[in-house]
Amino acid sequence: MAATANRIRQYEIQYGKKEVETFLDAVLAIEEHIDPALLRPASTITFEDEEEEVKHVVTPYDDLWGLEKTAGPKQISSVRKDGKFPPQPQKDLLLFIQQYSHELEDWQRDILTMMREEMLYFWPQLETKILNEGWASYWHQRILREMDLTSGESIEFAKLNAGVVQPSPTSINPYYLGLKMFEDIEERYNNPTEEMIRQGVKPGSGRHQIFEVREVESDISFLRNYLTKELVTREDMYLFQKQGKDYKIVDKDWTQVRDQLVNMRVNGGFPYLTVQDGDYMRNGELYLKHEYEGIELDMKYLEKVLPYIYQLWGRGVYLETRVEEKAVRFSYDGNGMHRKNL
Repeated sequence: MAATANRIRQYEIQYGKKEVETFLDAVLAIEEHIDPALLRPASTITFEDEEEEVKHVVTPYDDLWGLEKTAGPKQISSVRKDGKFPPQPQKDLLLFIQQYSHELEDWQRDILTMMREEMLYFWPQLETKILNEGWASYWHQRILREMDLTSGESIEFAKLNAGVVQPSPTSINPYYLGLKMFEDIEERYNNPTEEMIRQGVKPGSGRHQIFEVREVESDISFLRNYLTKELVTREDMYLFQKQGKDYKIVDKDWTQVRDQLVNMRVNGGFPYLTVQDGDYMRNGELYLKHEYEGIELDMKYLEKVLPYIYQLWGRGVYLETRVEEKAVRFSYDGNGMHRKNL
C-alpha cells in the first residue's frame, strides 16, 4: 500500500495533483467491479498481428518506476472483425478498461492496475462483512461484560453497544445480524436437539462451532447455512417494498427473507455488472449489463457512475438493467443521461 501511495505521489508531481485526483475519483467510483477469480488473467481476445501484443505489468510491485507499454488503441483496432469483443461477457470492468480503453495514458493504466490489485487484496473482507461485524460485536460484548467495570463505565458501554447493534426497521445492521446469528449458533450447539445429536453434534460444542463458522464461511454460506426459521421469527425479519409513497411489508416467509439476504451479499453486496460489448454499434462504445437478481440499481448510483465510466472509456457507455421488472437501457454520451425501454 505504501508503494502505491508513493507511486501516485510521483504522478501528482509529474502530471499535476488535480489531474491525478480527477482520474482517481473516476477509478474509485467503479473499483468494486473486479473479478476476484482472475488474479492473473490471460487474454482471451485474439489479434491479427500477434507481434504487436505486449506483456502487461500484472502487479504494481513488479516494476516500481519503469512502465512497460500496455494494451491500447493500437491493439484494439487489430481485434478480428469477425469475432465478438469480448468473446464472452467479462465481469472485471476495471481490467477491461485498463487493457482496452482508447482514452488512457500509460500512467493512468498503471494507476488502474494498482487500484485493482488493492481491491483484490481487500475482497475477502467485502465477502465477510456480516461475519466480521458480528464477530467483533460478539467478543466486544462478551469481554466487556466479564470485566470489573464501574457503574459509570457499565452505563457508557451499554449506551455505546446499543448504538452499534441497534436493529433497523428498514435496513440490515450487519453488527446486529451477525451478533444474533453467532449467539444463536452457540446456544443451539450447546443445547442440541435430538436430531442434531443423531447428526453428531455434541452438547456444549457451541464455542467450538462459532470458531469453525468464523474460519470457513463467507457471508453467503453463513446466511444460507445458519440463518434459521426460529431466528427470523424471533427477530421479526421481513421483506418490504415501496408502494406509492409508503413502504409496506410484502413477505415474512423465512426462506424468502433468507434468500433475499443471500442475494444482497452476492458479489460482496455490489451490483454485478458485465461487459457485453466493447465495440457496440461498431463505434467503440461500451455496453454493460446489470445481472439483475431481484435488487434494482440505485438510480443515484447509476447517474453518478456512468459519467465516470465514460471518462475512463472515452466513448459512449450503455448499461442494461431492470426497473420495476422491465428491461431498461441507460446511456451516457458526454452530454447527458438517456433512458430507453427495451
